Amino acid sequence: MTRRERTKKLIDTGAVAVIRMSDAKKLRKVVDSIREGGVDAIEITMTTPGALKMIKELVAANDVSYHLGVGSVLDADTAQQAIDAGAQFVVSPVMKTEIIHTAHRNDIPAMPGGFTPTEIYAAYEQGADIVKVFPADVVGMAFFKAIKAPIPQLQLMPTGGVTLTNAGDWLKAGACAVGIGGALLDKKAIEEENYNVLTENARILMESIKMARSK
Repeated sequence: MTRRERTKKLIDTGAVAVIRMSDAKKLRKVVDSIREGGVDAIEITMTTPGALKMIKELVAANDVSYHLGVGSVLDADTAQQAIDAGAQFVVSPVMKTEIIHTAHRNDIPAMPGGFTPTEIYAAYEQGADIVKVFPADVVGMAFFKAIKAPIPQLQLMPTGGVTLTNAGDWLKAGACAVGIGGALLDKKAIEEENYNVLTENARILMESIKMARSK
């Protein structure tokens, strides 16, 4: 699958699950549970202990028919290590050209972070496939409508402030997809290994996205 094809798949999915957890044994069950609920794009953050090892294990355990990426990437070396481990897209909270170029050399989508219109457009000019607007809860949905008015070609993904039920509202405001972590990955449910909660959360999230796109 090419970078452009993978980017389209991520946008079609509509949501990227941002996973930060230290228990590798539970990770596979978490991934399987949210996939069962319809969330097919998974981002393992580099702030997760042993993130690269987790990515390798997920790849080894499955043909990765879903979209498995890496997040919280801060430099090109880390991006390359994650890609070598099997990551299929690279997400960063910041805009660094070297990360974008590393991803593109490997025909992998790059999703750098941006906050101001200037940062976001700079990322777009450098070839960002999707720009992660972070922290999105600070600027809110009105910001997306405002920035898309003069620059409609931008592909924006909010992270921060996305809930199970407002994901569709972010899309209607101009986002191409949403990044979601804590609202989807109920910590108490994971601790108690009540994975049905995660599946139901994923279904609620995807229903919000489906409703928004059907109008």
